[in-house]
Amino acid sequence: MAQTKELNPALKKYSKMGIIAAAVIVVAILGIWGISAMKRGVDTQTALKEVTENAVTGADLRIAVVSMDKIQTEATVLEDLHKQRANLENKLKSKLEKEQKAIEKEKADIEKSQDMLSQDALQRRVVEYQKRVNQFQRDLSENAQAIESAYQEALSTVQKKHLDPIIEGIIAKKKLDLVIDGRMARTGTNINGLDITDEVVKALNKKISSVKMSTPKGL
Repeated sequence: MAQTKELNPALKKYSKMGIIAAAVIVVAILGIWGISAMKRGVDTQTALKEVTENAVTGADLRIAVVSMDKIQTEATVLEDLHKQRANLENKLKSKLEKEQKAIEKEKADIEKSQDMLSQDALQRRVVEYQKRVNQFQRDLSENAQAIESAYQEALSTVQKKHLDPIIEGIIAKKKLDLVIDGRMARTGTNINGLDITDEVVKALNKKISSVKMSTPKGL
C-alpha cells in the first residue's frame, strides 16, 4: 500500500504564480533591419546609419519601484484568494484521505482472503483494486490542477480588471516613465517617493476586497 501513501504530498505541489503588474518601459527593439542588411551584405557602419543619437538620460526619467511580493501578501483581495485556495485544498485533502483509507481497507481484505479465493477470483479482485488505485491517482491530479486553474483564473481577473488599471493610473498621475518590479531592482534607502507599493496596495484595497474563485467539480 506504499503506493497510495506516497500520494498525499502531491497535494501541496502546486505551482506558485505571482501577479506581474503592467509597466511602461521604453525598449529598444531589434527588428528586420539587421536581417535585411545581412542579406544584402551591408557593413555594420552602414547599418548603424538607421540608428539615431537620441537616448534617454537619467535626468529625464521619472522612475518608480513596486514590490509585487508585498502586494501579494498585503492586498486584501489576494489574502482572500490565498484563503479560498487553502480551503479548497483542505477539502480535497479530506476527500482523498477517506478514499485512501477505503483503498487500504480493500487491500487488507484482499490479503486476508487470498487463501480462500480461487486464482481467478483473486486475480479479478487485484485487477479491480488496481483500477481503483489508478482512479485515485487521476482524481488527485485532476482535482489539484482544477484548484490551481481556478486560482490562476481569479488572479488574472484581479490583475486585468483591478491591479493593472491602478498601476496605469498611478503612472499617469505621477507622470512616470518607468515602473520597475522590486524583485528585479536594487535601490538605496534615501530616495523619497521611489517605492509606490504602499500606494498601490491602498488603492487596490479601496477598489476591491475579494474575488470569488470558481469551485472545481466534486469539491
